[in-house]
Amino acid sequence: MRVILLGGPGAGKGTQAGFIKEHFKIPQISTGDMLRAHVKQGTDLGKAAKKIMDEGGLVSDDIIMGMVKTRITEDDCKNGYLFDGFPRTLGQADALKAAGVGIDVVVEIDVPDEEIIRRMSGRRVHPASGRTYHVVFNPPKEADKDDETGEPLIQRDDDREDTVKERLRVYHDQTEPLINYYSTWAEQGGDDAPRYVKVTGIGSVEGIRDEIIEKLSAS
Repeated sequence: MRVILLGGPGAGKGTQAGFIKEHFKIPQISTGDMLRAHVKQGTDLGKAAKKIMDEGGLVSDDIIMGMVKTRITEDDCKNGYLFDGFPRTLGQADALKAAGVGIDVVVEIDVPDEEIIRRMSGRRVHPASGRTYHVVFNPPKEADKDDETGEPLIQRDDDREDTVKERLRVYHDQTEPLINYYSTWAEQGGDDAPRYVKVTGIGSVEGIRDEIIEKLSAS
């Protein structure tokens, strides 16, 4: 089971990725994790990536693809893999296709912008423990205070409404075109074409999980 997971920030990809990898016993491959591992191990790709990052640049698609091709040859990928946050652009999708990296299913978790803004801007965190709350879905017993310590909760900069809107703008500009890319490829078919699965990411976490697992399991 070789899967790509698509969806906007706050759509629930991280949560559902955990269920998918557990159910199908496949690793979740994150470009961030790969970059950190290569830099730590001092590989040629890691050294090249570190030099670019130290200079404040973006690591090139060539370097990322080199890491991906190495990663999927490892033993834990023999039953498949789940790409998390990759590909992020049409260029990366083309590179993945050109490299012959097999994809069986692309899953899109569809959540409207208004819901994403409501979800993310409502998060509150207790900095010392990492406990998280939500003003609508999981409010603290006393507004803006941690249930256990009574200490003040904060809103992380990443969760401020203007930051969430900017992240959505970048997503629509760079990553959303992948929805058309993969759904069109799936419709056109062909030997290497993936299936395309779209689920609505609104409802219970378990309900969304069950729908994704069911659709992935269908041949």
